[in-house]
Amino acid sequence: MEGGIGWFMRKKECVALLLAGGQGSRLGVLTKRLPKPALPFGGKYRIIDFTLSNCQNSEVDVVGVLTQYKPLALNSYIGTGSAWGLDRRGGGAFILPPFVRNGGGQWYRGTADAVYQNLNFVNSFLPEYVLILSGDHIYKMDYSLLLDYHRQQKADVTIAAIKVPWTEASRFGIMNVTEDSRIGEFEEKPRQPRSNLASMGIYVFTWRTLEKYLLRDSQEAASSHDFGKDLLPRMLAENRRLYAYPFTGYWKDIGTVDSFWQANMDLLKDNPEFDLYDEEWPLYSGHSLHPPHYIAPAAKVAASIISEGCNVFGTVENSVLFPGVTVAKSACVKNSIVMPRTDIGSEVDIQHAVIGANCVFKQGCRIGQADMTAGITLTGSHMFFPRATVFNQQ
Repeated sequence: MEGGIGWFMRKKECVALLLAGGQGSRLGVLTKRLPKPALPFGGKYRIIDFTLSNCQNSEVDVVGVLTQYKPLALNSYIGTGSAWGLDRRGGGAFILPPFVRNGGGQWYRGTADAVYQNLNFVNSFLPEYVLILSGDHIYKMDYSLLLDYHRQQKADVTIAAIKVPWTEASRFGIMNVTEDSRIGEFEEKPRQPRSNLASMGIYVFTWRTLEKYLLRDSQEAASSHDFGKDLLPRMLAENRRLYAYPFTGYWKDIGTVDSFWQANMDLLKDNPEFDLYDEEWPLYSGHSLHPPHYIAPAAKVAASIISEGCNVFGTVENSVLFPGVTVAKSACVKNSIVMPRTDIGSEVDIQHAVIGANCVFKQGCRIGQADMTAGITLTGSHMFFPRATVFNQQ
């Protein structure tokens, strides 16, 4: 139960714990150097920005960020939380890595164990409720409404839920609910789901109830110490009050290269479901400063996000360029995502691709294919492609 901050802080009704330690192995080389929540998204953001912005906009001002895989990137990016308005007296953003036990390292063994290892941190704020969040989802949610719903239902646990396509249901925790949204059954990633109502990985727990279950679970040798696999089924079996909170807005779980590519492409529609420009729900970021982008007179740009510091002399269509990207004259980028500081030379053709940061493409390279059925081509970061290279690797 170590990992607390060691002194009493101001009492808070709700404390948020943001699980941000995921490796994201299905994202391939994109997460070779970064944890999934730190992955750049949407031209100027990191994936974790959206959850942190939700906290700020929902007036949840104590956020513990639980890091694990490649933590330095997130630690340095979040800092004191000032970019999200979380650097405040009596609250703030706190980086919570796995603690060291008996002189040896102990990684978080599961989502429940991650919270268990930080009992002291949570208890230092004496909260009524704990909000468990994920750092690898793209969405907007007012957590204050979720908390209100939890209180109204007198719930022990409230799980944010969304209908997903039946073909994807086996990827999620699936719930069966009664007419009043009380959860009667919860299955973690079932092979044959009986419902398509999926957990979003967003939970509100009444803290004293959760604390008891975490203490019990920590002593169970056979447990995988996971909310979906262990704690939630156990609470259901003991007739605890579990409720589903219906959510109907845009939500994307960034778990694969295809979902990452599609979520970026969703931003490029005339009326996108997920609006980066919504003044009523501002999105905050710890992005670095760059000069304005430049688009040359002969350049052709359509339906694209061109970030700060980009220089575009060629063609960019239906694509997202992160800061510091150069597209030379006669180069073409279509239906693609290009990470920061990549140099695209003349006569280079990039289509249906995700390009890593700090890459160099010399004259005449061909990356990806115009035929979408061939899949998304993915490159790592810091890669050099000599003249006339043809690269179509998924």
